[in-house]
Amino acid sequence: LLCLGADLKERAKMDDAEVGHFVKRLRNLMDEIASLPVPTIAAIDGYALGGGLELALACDLRVAATSAKMGLIETTRGLLPGAGGTQRLPRCVGIGLAKELIFTGRQIDGQEAFSMGLVNHAVPQNDQGDAAYQRALALAKEILPQAPFAVKMGKLAINRGIEVDIASGMAIEGMCYAQNIPTRDRQEGMAAFKEKRPPQFIGK
Repeated sequence: LLCLGADLKERAKMDDAEVGHFVKRLRNLMDEIASLPVPTIAAIDGYALGGGLELALACDLRVAATSAKMGLIETTRGLLPGAGGTQRLPRCVGIGLAKELIFTGRQIDGQEAFSMGLVNHAVPQNDQGDAAYQRALALAKEILPQAPFAVKMGKLAINRGIEVDIASGMAIEGMCYAQNIPTRDRQEGMAAFKEKRPPQFIGK
């Protein structure tokens, strides 16, 4: 992921109403990415600043090269994050760290991002400049053999549950689990365990 965010030269030509409309569309795009039914992984090998980091935050998992630079730098330009950054960053790293990063507009590297839980993995950059991409690919290959519907329901339960109290979250988990019970993949998983063989999931 190399995404420096919005083109501020382009934004400077917009009037107030156009800016509001542009940011609303950007926020809607991030929401659509966040609500995709499959796991999404952001690979950050270079810069992810402003909208670039908001894009990464809209993904389920994030992997960064240790040398990558990221930050919600909007306050350094007289702005605030407007495509989900003020909501997704605190849910990712906690309120105190999120406020510090947003108030200061500070840029951090991949190792710092890992230490605060902003990224799942930080890897040394390679000669090709795609270390994070390669680690993200390995992570995707770990997810790929798992039962697709169960992964989808797991994502849904987490995303919906994190927004509510734990009792409501447990009810959401129960509803997601109930949808998974009649699947052929659940039966296949149980049979494979019993027969001591790898399961062959089909996504049904």
